[in-house]
Amino acid sequence: MTTENKLKILNDPIYGFITIPSTLLYDLIEHPYFQRLRRIKQMGLSSLVYPGAEHTRFHHALGCMHMMQKAVQVLRFKNVDISKEEEEALYVAILLHDIGHGPFSHAMEHSIVENVHHEEISLLFMNALNDEFEGKLSLAIEIFKGNYHRKFLIQLISSQMDMDRMDYLKRDSFYSGVAEGNINSERLVQMINVHNDLLVVEEKGIYSVEKFLVARRLMYWQCYLHKTSVGAEMLLAKILKRAKELTLQGEVLPASNSLQFFLENSIQKSDFNKHALNHFALLDDADISIALKTWQFHSDKVLSYLSNAIVNRNLFHVQFVSKEEMNSKKVFYQQFCKEKLEVEDGQLNYYVFGDKLKNQAYDLKAEPIRIFTKNIEMIDVLEASDQYNLKALSEPVYKYFICYPKSLYKVD
Repeated sequence: MTTENKLKILNDPIYGFITIPSTLLYDLIEHPYFQRLRRIKQMGLSSLVYPGAEHTRFHHALGCMHMMQKAVQVLRFKNVDISKEEEEALYVAILLHDIGHGPFSHAMEHSIVENVHHEEISLLFMNALNDEFEGKLSLAIEIFKGNYHRKFLIQLISSQMDMDRMDYLKRDSFYSGVAEGNINSERLVQMINVHNDLLVVEEKGIYSVEKFLVARRLMYWQCYLHKTSVGAEMLLAKILKRAKELTLQGEVLPASNSLQFFLENSIQKSDFNKHALNHFALLDDADISIALKTWQFHSDKVLSYLSNAIVNRNLFHVQFVSKEEMNSKKVFYQQFCKEKLEVEDGQLNYYVFGDKLKNQAYDLKAEPIRIFTKNIEMIDVLEASDQYNLKALSEPVYKYFICYPKSLYKVD
């Protein structure tokens, strides 16, 4: 009887080859919970702006595992003790860190599920897998939750320069074509070390860290917070909210069984039992896309209008405004929308809405990126850097905007 070879090598356009180092990791990758990530795009609706951004969360998770393997190799070479059990736990934790993302995740978090963060759902999936794999994920879960006693292992999973950010900046830059995000992740990993149980970057790697922070800021403005994709994401959240509203009024909308479950039920964190989790595990981008294609012909004017806007990329206009004029602009366009599109008062918030964007490349309140100097000192990267502009990256920048149908554009 032949046994299946589970030590695979995968081709990757970013790193060349990615290896699956253990049978446990292979079995987790093969599990339906993880395979679902093949059907969820990493950058959501950003492909409406950058057509190449069609890569998936499956690609990203594997890339993170690869970067973690490199980090473990570098740290061991520098005589940092990492046991076999800790090594595998790191790979499991980073592989599954995004498993709780739903289709078009951020729109889902504010519509279908009620303010349940994807990291909380990831933990639910990891606990379910731990039961299925007879406790083999217990150490990975402790590290993921931030409860493990060796702090640098936690920082490799979640910090201001973790393996997640190392991969998604480089990967998203590659697929979107936004070159400003192309960081030297290999160089950054080579520069990491551990001092007093904390993750540090050697002093000679400071310029790579500076590039990393600047690249992150630029990627947020140009990709993740691009006004068109943010507007489209808000539009999708409005569609799902309207679909849920109609469903709760007794309307039966065409949708997959799992999407129907979340439309019919108000699901909060306390409601995420095994039944709800299994329904969530069946949701992917296809459920939403097929629903939108059908709903664009629905008799409800709001649902059909908004769905058509996404399907045919007839997206709303996004206008930046000052904080002070945001409310007056919303009222103005809602009144004009009421007159021109004959929208009822109770439905105006589906057609004219706004929000604010926040970009902060480096958070002073979070765990700092520590530079390890030749004098055996650990100092914050902002103190170590001779770049004045780097200090500005720690200041949050806000932009306020409103969205409304393009037919109302330039009327004031």
